[in-house]
Amino acid sequence: MTDSVRDIALKCKQAAVQVAELSEHDKNALLHAMADELDAQAATVLAANAEDMKAAREKGIGEAMLDRLALDKKRLAGVADALRFVASLPDPVGEVTESHTSDKGFQIERVRVPLGVVGMIYEARPNVTADAAALCLKAGNGVILRGGKEAVRSNTAIAACLRKALRDAGLDEHAVTLMEDLSREAMMEMMQLNDILDLLIPRGGEGLIRFVNENARVPVIKHYKGVCHLYVDASADLDKALDILIDGKTTRPAACNSLENLLVSKDVADTFLPRAVAALRKHGVEVLGDEASHKIVPDLDAATDEDYATEFLSLKIAVRVVDDVDAAIAHIRQYGSDHTEVIAAEDEAVANRFVHALRAAVVMINTSSRFSDGGELGLGAEIGISTTRLHAYGPMGAEALTIERFVLRGHGEVRHAESKAAA
Repeated sequence: MTDSVRDIALKCKQAAVQVAELSEHDKNALLHAMADELDAQAATVLAANAEDMKAAREKGIGEAMLDRLALDKKRLAGVADALRFVASLPDPVGEVTESHTSDKGFQIERVRVPLGVVGMIYEARPNVTADAAALCLKAGNGVILRGGKEAVRSNTAIAACLRKALRDAGLDEHAVTLMEDLSREAMMEMMQLNDILDLLIPRGGEGLIRFVNENARVPVIKHYKGVCHLYVDASADLDKALDILIDGKTTRPAACNSLENLLVSKDVADTFLPRAVAALRKHGVEVLGDEASHKIVPDLDAATDEDYATEFLSLKIAVRVVDDVDAAIAHIRQYGSDHTEVIAAEDEAVANRFVHALRAAVVMINTSSRFSDGGELGLGAEIGISTTRLHAYGPMGAEALTIERFVLRGHGEVRHAESKAAA
C-alpha cells in the first residue's frame, strides 16, 4: 500500500530529529558525500535531464523554463560545488546571537535552532533539489521536495544521490523526501500539514506562488516575481552603467534577478539612451520605451503600463526617461516587486537616497543585479529569495532556515520571594 502524503511527511519529521542532533563535522561530511555522489552519477543525472528536456520541447515549453530545466556538465558540477560550499560555511545551529546578564543574575541568550521540516514546491529547476536539501540539512532540518512534472526524471536522479549519501552515513534517508505523487491533490494535502511542516517555500512562476500562498495552512516564504530596475542617474559613470545594463539584462534573461526596466535621468538620456539601445540590440534585446525615449531613439516600440509591471524573463526590456532620482523611486514603488533594484550614480547622496527610499530585498549601487543571488552573496546556495517581511528577507541561505529562541542560564533565581523554600 502506498504511503499517504501525511505518512510521508511524518517520516520526514522523524528523520529531521536525527538531523537536528548531528554535529557540524557530521553535517559537513554528509554534504561532501552528497557532492561526491553527484559527481559519480553525473552521466545518470544528465541522461535523465536529457529525457526531461526532450519531453519539455515536445510539449512546447517556453525558452525561459527550458533554460531553468537544462543541466549540462558545467551546471551539474556547479550544483555539486554548491553543496561543498554550503559545507564550508559556519554552522548556524547553536549560534548565540545575543547574550547578557539580567539584573536578577541569570544569563539570557538568544540561540539559533532548526525550524524542523521545510517544504519546497518548485517548477522546472532541478538544481533546487540539491540546493534545498543542502541548506536544510546544514540548518538541521528535514526537507520535503515537490518538484514539477517537467523535471521529474532529473529530480529523481539527483534525490537518489542525496538519499544514498544519507544511507551510507547511517542516517534516515527520509530526511530528504522527494514527493512521487505530483498531482494537485497531493500538493494541496501537503500544504495543509501545519502540524508537521514548519515552513513552505514555493519557487517558480507567479501563478504557482500565488496558488501556494492562497491555499496553504503552513507559513509561506515567497516572492511573486522579479521586476528589477536599473536607474541611471545624472551623476552616473555612463561606461559603468552600460556594463551593468548589459550584464543585468543579457547574461541570463530567464533569471529572476535579470533587469526588466531601465530608467534614465533626463539629464543624460540624450547621451546614454542611443548607446544603451544599440548595445542591447546587439545582444538581441527588444527595447520598448515611453514617449520621451521615443523622441531620442525614434524606432522604439511603445511601452505600456503593463510592460513596466511585467517580468519578461526574456530578451526584452522597458525603458523610461525620468526627471531625477525621486521620479525613479516613484516609478519603482509603482511597478517594482521588492526583489532587486540598482542605481548607477557617482553622487553618494543620490545613491543613499535611492537605497533608503526603497524597501526591496536587495538594493545595489554601481553593480549588476545578477549579483542578487545566494551564491554571490556568500550563502553558498540559496533556497529562495524572500520578499515576505518575516524572519527572512532577500536571498535565503542556511541561517534563514533557523529561528532564534531564548535560553536562560540561572543559579536558582525565582521571580517571587515567597517561592523560596523555607529556611
